[in-house]
Amino acid sequence: MDAPASTLEPVHAITSAEAAHTLLASFLGWALDAFDFFILIFVMPAVAREFHRPISHIAFTITATLALRPVGALIFGWIADRYGRRIPLMIDVIFYSVVEVLSGLAPSYGWFLAMRALYGIGMGGEWGVGASLAMEAVAPRWRGFFSGLLQEGYAVGYLLAAAAFFFVFPHFGWSAMFFLGGAPALLTIYIRTKVPESEAWQRTRPDRAKIGNAVRANWKLFLYLCGLMTMMNFVSHGTQDMYPTFLEKTRGFDTRTVATIALIYNVGALLGGLTFGYFSDRWGRRRTMATAVICAGLVIPLWIYPSTVTVLTLGAFLMQFMVQGAWGVIPAHLTELSPPEVRGLFSGLAYQIGVLMASGAAVSQALLAEKFGYAATLASVAAIVMVLAAVVILLGRERMGRDLHSSEA
Repeated sequence: MDAPASTLEPVHAITSAEAAHTLLASFLGWALDAFDFFILIFVMPAVAREFHRPISHIAFTITATLALRPVGALIFGWIADRYGRRIPLMIDVIFYSVVEVLSGLAPSYGWFLAMRALYGIGMGGEWGVGASLAMEAVAPRWRGFFSGLLQEGYAVGYLLAAAAFFFVFPHFGWSAMFFLGGAPALLTIYIRTKVPESEAWQRTRPDRAKIGNAVRANWKLFLYLCGLMTMMNFVSHGTQDMYPTFLEKTRGFDTRTVATIALIYNVGALLGGLTFGYFSDRWGRRRTMATAVICAGLVIPLWIYPSTVTVLTLGAFLMQFMVQGAWGVIPAHLTELSPPEVRGLFSGLAYQIGVLMASGAAVSQALLAEKFGYAATLASVAAIVMVLAAVVILLGRERMGRDLHSSEA
C-alpha cells in the first residue's frame, strides 16, 4: 500500500548537469555491456582450442547468453520499477563485470558455458534500466537525438572489442580480453557519485499492486512491443550476422579487408542512429523508423551486388546507416509507449524477447545459403524483413514527446 503523500520523500528535480551525467552513464553502461558481449565473437577459435572443443560448442555459449537475456530484463526491470532505476543499474553493471572476469578464469568448457549464461542475465538487465533512466532524464524535444546516441553504444562496444582484439589479444591471449571486461565495474563509482535517481520514478513509485495492475491492463501493448522488437531484431541480425561471412566466402575478401569494411559500416551505424534519432523529434517516431527501414530495403542491391570493393563498402555503410538509424529511435519510442509503472520492465523485456525470437536468424541464413548462396539469401531475407518491419512499425502508435514525469499512461 502506498504511503500518504505527506510522508513521501520530496522529489529531486534533476538539473541539466545531472541529466548529462545520467545520459553518459547509461551510454557507457550499454557500450561496455556490448563490449563484453562482442569479445567472444573475436576469440571463439582461441577459446575452442583452449577447451579442445569445436567452434560450434563455443558458439552455443552465445546462444545461452541470448536465451538468458529476457530473464535479466524481467528481474532487473521489475526491481527498477519497484525500487528505483539507479541502484539496480549499479548492481547489474557489477554483476556482468564480475561474470565477465570469471569467464576469463574458466577452467573448463562447462564452467565457461555457465558463466556465459549468467552473463546473459546481466546483459539483458542493463538495457531496459539504462534506457528508462536516460530517457526520463533528457528534455522531450531532444529525446530522439539522445535516444540515437544511447542506442549506438552497442556499435561503440563492437568497436572497442575490435580494438582490444587488435592490441591486447596478440600479446596476452583470450583470457586477458575477458579480464578487460571487468572494467565496467568502475562505472558504478561514477553512477554512485554523479547520477541521481530518476525524477519520473520518484513521482510514480509504484508498489507491487500497481505494477501488477499495469501489466494486466496493458498486455496487448506489451505483445505489440514484443512483435515490434522481434522485427527490429530480424532487421538488425538479418543484415549483420552473416555479412562478414558473405564478404569472405562469396566475395573472396581476406580477413583484413573484411575487418576494415566492418569498421566502416559500424561508423555508418553510429551516424545513422544520431541522424534518424534527431529527425524522429521532428517527423515522429513511426514515420522516421519506417522511412529508415524502407530506405534500407532500397539499398540492398548496393549492399550485395557491386563489382568493386569501394562501392560495396559504400553499400554496407549505407545499409547500417539506415538499419541503425531505425534502431536509434527505439529507446525513446519504447520508453514513451511503456506505462510509467512498468517502464523499465516493458521496454527491457520486450527488447530482449525480440532478441530471443530473432536469435535463430544467423543459423537460418547459413542453412539457406548452403542451398541458394549467400548473396541471394542475404538479399531476399533483408527485403522480406524490411517490408514486414515497416508494416509492424506503421500499425503501432506513438506518444512522441510525452511527459515521462506524469503518472498518466
